[in-house]
Amino acid sequence: MKLITSVAAALLGLLAGAAPAAPPRLEHAVLAGGCFWGMEGVFEHVKGVRNVVSGYAGGSARDANYDAVSSERTGHAEAVRITYDPAQISYGQLLKIYATVAHDPTQVNRQGPDVGRSYRSAIFPQNAAQKQAAIRFLTQLRASRLYPRPIATRIEGGGFYPAEASHQDFMRRHPYYPYILVNDRPKLSKLKRAYPQLWVG
Repeated sequence: MKLITSVAAALLGLLAGAAPAAPPRLEHAVLAGGCFWGMEGVFEHVKGVRNVVSGYAGGSARDANYDAVSSERTGHAEAVRITYDPAQISYGQLLKIYATVAHDPTQVNRQGPDVGRSYRSAIFPQNAAQKQAAIRFLTQLRASRLYPRPIATRIEGGGFYPAEASHQDFMRRHPYYPYILVNDRPKLSKLKRAYPQLWVG
């Protein structure tokens, strides 16, 4: 009887013009700021973020692999592609977390113990609106003098290529790995303190 009633209600809803709820419109952000393990780990704890993939941006598909990128001759940067729901978090909010928690935007071609162009600070806009937002954000960040040193972050173009499976969800799978403990887990505490309204445990 309950099944018949629910089917009837559904049919009445369709006849009355009620449409099923549309899935959320998701967007992508591609950001580079040092080792992708930590970048991925931070954004996986942000409200509105549906998925984070570690990978390589700014180079070509043919040499988008860890060994080649580590040679510092391919032009790639270690990066993350963030899939997010703009109804829950804006691109601008992602950029704020990127610049104040996920990495140090004043580091030139390095991040912490990692040195080389593949660890540079770079934003890879995925459309014209993101490019304009990134330009405004960096202008405001420089004007704020939040950091005593110049902002090194650049706006770049190029495709994104997912990294090898061994690099995906690395922080989640290896929470006590020495590199993670020293360089990345403190960022999670900083995220929780700085943006409690956006923290997802």
